[in-house]
Amino acid sequence: MRLQFSLALLCLLLSTCIQAQDVTVESVKADSSYIVQDSLLIKTRDGAYVSALMVRKRNASAPLPVIFQFTIYARLTDIRKVKLAADKGYVGVMAYTRGKRYSATANVLAYEYDGRDAYDVIDWISKQPWCNGKVGMMGGSYNGFTQWAACKKLHPALKTIVPSASAAPGLDVPMMNNVVMSFPFSWAFYVSNNKFLDEKDYRDNKWNEMQQKWFALGTAYPTMDSIIGKTNTMFRRWLQHPAYDAYWQNMIPYKKDFAQITIPVLTTTGYYDGGQVGALYYMRQHLKYNSKAEHYLLIGPYGHFGSQGFPDSVFAGYRIDPIANVPIHAIIYEWFDYILKGAVRPGFLKDKINYQPMGSNEWKHVSSLQAVASDTLRLYLDNREGGLLTQAMPKKPGYSYLEIDFKDRTKRHSYYYVNKVIYDSLFSGGGLMFKSEPLKESMELCGNFAGNMSVTMNKKDMDYSIALFEEMPDGKYFYLSYFMGRSSYATDNTKRNLLVPGKKTRLPFTNSYFTSRKLGKGSRIVIVVNVNKSPFEQINYGTGKNVNEETIQDAGEPMKIKWHNDGFIELPVSY
Repeated sequence: MRLQFSLALLCLLLSTCIQAQDVTVESVKADSSYIVQDSLLIKTRDGAYVSALMVRKRNASAPLPVIFQFTIYARLTDIRKVKLAADKGYVGVMAYTRGKRYSATANVLAYEYDGRDAYDVIDWISKQPWCNGKVGMMGGSYNGFTQWAACKKLHPALKTIVPSASAAPGLDVPMMNNVVMSFPFSWAFYVSNNKFLDEKDYRDNKWNEMQQKWFALGTAYPTMDSIIGKTNTMFRRWLQHPAYDAYWQNMIPYKKDFAQITIPVLTTTGYYDGGQVGALYYMRQHLKYNSKAEHYLLIGPYGHFGSQGFPDSVFAGYRIDPIANVPIHAIIYEWFDYILKGAVRPGFLKDKINYQPMGSNEWKHVSSLQAVASDTLRLYLDNREGGLLTQAMPKKPGYSYLEIDFKDRTKRHSYYYVNKVIYDSLFSGGGLMFKSEPLKESMELCGNFAGNMSVTMNKKDMDYSIALFEEMPDGKYFYLSYFMGRSSYATDNTKRNLLVPGKKTRLPFTNSYFTSRKLGKGSRIVIVVNVNKSPFEQINYGTGKNVNEETIQDAGEPMKIKWHNDGFIELPVSY
């Protein structure tokens, strides 16, 4: 359902709002125990207006701390979330990206103004008679990003943030390790077509048809919008910045910006949360530049939505351990009571890092991300016997060979396995599979797997992936984690360094997904190494040109890659 305005109504609304500047219409809903202001317009420093809504209990006898969310996801049902904060003994406020809800800004731009606007909204909140001067922020995904964006310049009234499944623009969306993914293309229209969300358009199958047609045609990546018949200004804006440059760095704290974030933080995310890379990036950078930061992490076998408050007991066909089904949403409000009201710290947060090893039915609590594992297991990509993972580097140099013909659109290559957790068999999609010997004893995999690939190829660049699995004794495969990235940014995501055709090159990687699982005796470690060629992300043909400009005409001869057997992965483990 979409709320649509006539031009006359919109003009009347804006006229009233501008006369009152900050506060427009107070609407007392059917439940008279609440005071609801659902049409607030808050003026920013540069003269724009941010739409917001506020809910508080009518019987509150004194100013209260405020729970604040800032989002691009404008829904008519948002008042429920804000009322929940009021029910918990706070004032609830939700504000929106400029151009959303009742804001008159014509063009909606995700990410670019949110940090500055959130600061201005916090400043406005702190001056209201119903606010006691303390503000906490919460929310997931985009709402997690806006919390970190608001911290780029920390407002004195902001006392804590609880970012869940936090997006990190330029790092995990719209690109992952400098490879642009196609799903944000339709998302850009979803959030910018009108003042609320365009659910009908977003759910249309035309987006999948568009991606499939683009893949079949082999045209340049930005031409997807010509296929759909509508220019995607926002997406094209992102494509102009393939490196993690100042455009992206200005959206969120960068390097020393993290040092001035002195407020307590609780991060929640999941092993299968698409926003996990961003969530842990923020945490690592926060602790790197502020070693004394009070930053807690809650992470378990959750997806993007489950990690934001209400875990699924069954995720992608996998029934999580009963003990993993914790009330994250309740813990978040216990955290707010701790920081904003002086209550005790949530009992669940026994240490800084709180994680649940899948298959163990227990939680573990350690002091740092480095402390989750006691050892590192290095496994080399041995080319013998069709592909082995061996603890000893092979004595005789060798390589596994992978050839990709980008002109052949009958075959696809993909890194993506998260539609399920447990597989009866693996479709490597033309990639290479490597397996370890059966484990002689059980061990706990816990953390981010990393590695250092050793390759020689006939092109200047490639987008490649490594998917990590446990092959269980029954022959089924348990999906654990993956890495996907562009080789020319392997050592520096801010600067492109092309490979030299025919020259052996090292490709280190660390930015994979954190996971934790108890691996049983007799299980094997399995990886699938592949090169991206699918409708779901850019296609890097390896010419060294701007990838956005490459087409199937640039395919030339097939991409030929030697994966040398001195390349390896490293697994963080505990025995």
